[in-house]
Amino acid sequence: MISRTLAFVAFALSASFLPPAVSAREPDVASAGVVSSADPRAAAAGQEILRKGGNATDAALAMMIALTVVEPHNSGIGGGGFLLHHGGKTGVLDTIDGREAAPAAATPDRFMGPDGKPLPFIQAWPGGYSVGVPGNLRLAAMAHEKWGKLPWADLFGPAIRLAEDGFEVRQRLYTALKAVEPIWKDFPEIQKMYWKDGAPVPVGTILRNPPLAALFRRIAAEGPDAFYLGENARAISAAVTNAPKNPVPLTEADLAAYRAKERPAICGHYRAYTICGMGPPSSGAVTVLEVLGMVERFDLKKWGKDNPLSWHVIGEAMQLAYADREKYLGDPDFVKMPIAGMIDPAYLARRSRLISLTKTLPSYEAGTPPGAEPRTAAISSEVAGTSHFVAIDHDGDIVSMTSTIESFFGSQLVANGFSLNNELTDFTFAPEKDGAPVANRVEAGKRPLSSMSPVIVYDAAGKPIFTVGAAGGKTIIMQVAKALIAHFDWGISAQDSIAMGLIFFNKDGLVLEQGTNLEPMKPALEKLGHTVSVAKMGLKANAAERLPDGKWIGAADPRSPGVSLQE
Repeated sequence: MISRTLAFVAFALSASFLPPAVSAREPDVASAGVVSSADPRAAAAGQEILRKGGNATDAALAMMIALTVVEPHNSGIGGGGFLLHHGGKTGVLDTIDGREAAPAAATPDRFMGPDGKPLPFIQAWPGGYSVGVPGNLRLAAMAHEKWGKLPWADLFGPAIRLAEDGFEVRQRLYTALKAVEPIWKDFPEIQKMYWKDGAPVPVGTILRNPPLAALFRRIAAEGPDAFYLGENARAISAAVTNAPKNPVPLTEADLAAYRAKERPAICGHYRAYTICGMGPPSSGAVTVLEVLGMVERFDLKKWGKDNPLSWHVIGEAMQLAYADREKYLGDPDFVKMPIAGMIDPAYLARRSRLISLTKTLPSYEAGTPPGAEPRTAAISSEVAGTSHFVAIDHDGDIVSMTSTIESFFGSQLVANGFSLNNELTDFTFAPEKDGAPVANRVEAGKRPLSSMSPVIVYDAAGKPIFTVGAAGGKTIIMQVAKALIAHFDWGISAQDSIAMGLIFFNKDGLVLEQGTNLEPMKPALEKLGHTVSVAKMGLKANAAERLPDGKWIGAADPRSPGVSLQE
C-alpha cells in the first residue's frame, strides 16, 4: 500500500500526471459543457465562451477575467491563482502555479515592528507591504498557449462589456464595501471607484470601470506583456511605491521577471479513489490528503453525517494535519519539504493512531514524517476571500481553478481599475522561531504558502468523476476535505456536499458553522473533551460531479450567489 500511494506522488515525478489505468481506456467525452462560479455573471461569461466554441480552458480564463470586474473584493488579475487541467482526450493532469511573488525589496523582517515583534495584521495588511507581484495573467497566458482553442482576445469580451456597460452592485460586494469602510479614508483612489456621496454605493447601483475596460482591450490585443511591461507596470509600481500607507518598492523589473510555473500534481489515495491537487506553494492537496489519510481507518460511512463521532474524528485529524502544514510547507523553490513522507500511508497511520474515540488529544503537535529535516513550526496569517470556478467541455477537458487577491479589496491599492492583492500577508510574519528560520518566512522572489485547494478526483479506472475547490482562507482545505468525505463516504451529491456545515478550529478548540447540521453536536463534542464554539464562516465552494450516465453536473455553494450553467 505504501509503494502504491507513493507512486502517485507526482511531486517526485514530472509536471504532468497520468492517473492509473488511464492509458487503457477511451477518451472522456461529456455530453455538454458545464461551468460553475461564485458569481452568476462570471459563470455566464464561461457559458458564453463554451457556446462560442471555446473549451474548458477558454471558459475558465474568461471567468477569471470577468471576476476582476464583478468580484473586485475577492479575485482578479491583480492577484494570483492555481489551475488544474485534465485533458479529456489525453487523460493527463497538469497544474500551473500563478501564485504571487515577493518583490526583490522584500526582506525577512518586512512584517516586524520596531519593537522586534510581528506587526498586528491590521497594520501589515493595507498598503504597500502586503502586495505581491500578480500572477494570474501569466498563468492565463501559459494555460491558453498549452490548451486554449479560441483566440486570446475572445476571452476578454465578456469582461470588457461588464466594465464598459456596467454591472449591478449586489449584496456580497456591498458587504465587502461596508467591511473596509473604516480604513478607506486613507485610500482615496479606490474609494472614489466605489463610493458616492460620502458612502459605499448601495445595492442596485450600476458601476462602470472604463480604465479597466481600456486595460483589458490592450491585453486582449497585445497579450500579457501589456500587463507586465510598459504603462500598466509603471502604474502598479507607482501604486505600491507611493502607497498612502506602508509604501515600499515594487519595481517594473519585479513585474517583468514574473513567470507562471508548471508544478507537479500531488496525488494520493482515499478508499477506492485517487485525489489529485496542487502542490506547494499550495498547501491544499497535501493537507487534504493528510486529513483523509487519518480518517480512512474509521467507518465514517456506517456512522453517518449526523453522528458526532464522525466529526470528532474529522476534527482531530484536521488539527493534526494543520500542525504539519504550519511546520513543513512553503515555496518549493526555497524550502525542502518532506511531501512524500507527509502523505505516506505508514506515517498517516501512526498519526491516526493518536486519535481516540473517547477523548480529545491534549495538544496537536506536528509529527516527524519520513524525510523531514529539523524545523520550527510557526503560524501564518490567512483571511477569508478568494474565488473558485470550474469548467468542463464536451471533449471532457476539466479546468478547476482558484483565484484570489486575499482580503476584501486586497491591499486597498488600485491600478488601472483593478485591485492589487495583499498576498504577502500569507507569509509567516516572524522569520524565526526558537532561533531557527520558519519555512514560510518572507524572502525576495518567494511565493507565500496558500490554502487554495483545487482538486480533481479519479475513480479506480482512472476516470475523473469529481472536482471541487473553495474560498475562505485556511478553511478552504477543510471545505474541500469535508466535501470529499460527504460525497464519497456518505453518498451526498456535489451540491449538498459543499452546502453541508463546516467544522474548523481556532486557538481555543473546534468551531462549528452556525445554523448548520453541526451546531446541535456541540454538547456531544464537548463531552469528548473538545472546547467548542459556534460561529458564522465566510465560505463558498464550487464543484462538479460526473453522474452515473456520464453527464457532468455543476454545483455552487448556497452561501454565495454563485451558479452552475450548462453549455
